[in-house]
Amino acid sequence: MSVERGSLRLADAAATLALGAELAPLLRAGDVVTLSGGLGAGKTSLARGVLAALGLTEEAPSPTFAIVQPYAPPEVSLALLHVDLYRLDDPAEVEELGLDEARLDSALLIEWPERGGVGRWPDALALTLATEPDGARRLTWAAPPAWGARWRPR
Repeated sequence: MSVERGSLRLADAAATLALGAELAPLLRAGDVVTLSGGLGAGKTSLARGVLAALGLTEEAPSPTFAIVQPYAPPEVSLALLHVDLYRLDDPAEVEELGLDEARLDSALLIEWPERGGVGRWPDALALTLATEPDGARRLTWAAPPAWGARWRPR
């Protein structure tokens, strides 16, 4: 399995939101996008960009406390679960969230995927955000074959 990797500098929060908006039309039911990075790296901002581009008119809340925040038509054009695994203590707790079943008709955006266990979503578009010394963000990605033809960030 050939995984395409790359990197992109995001100058500010607006660029992070714009990247989310660029990702949104590429999503389809069954897709998983993992969002890794430290606190404040821009994971939720990227997810907010996706959700706004899918038609969400209000600002999406961080799902840190809810763990899973579902969105469905007509609120958005594609059913999507915004998931934040930060509060999980054990990777086995992911099973209780019903994410595998949700993939049948929804896309998943998963923050803190490492808390779900190594290798849990091998077909995911894996995005990692890091803060650079000047405050910009560095996005790195690993795109498995299922994403290779779709994921071409500018």
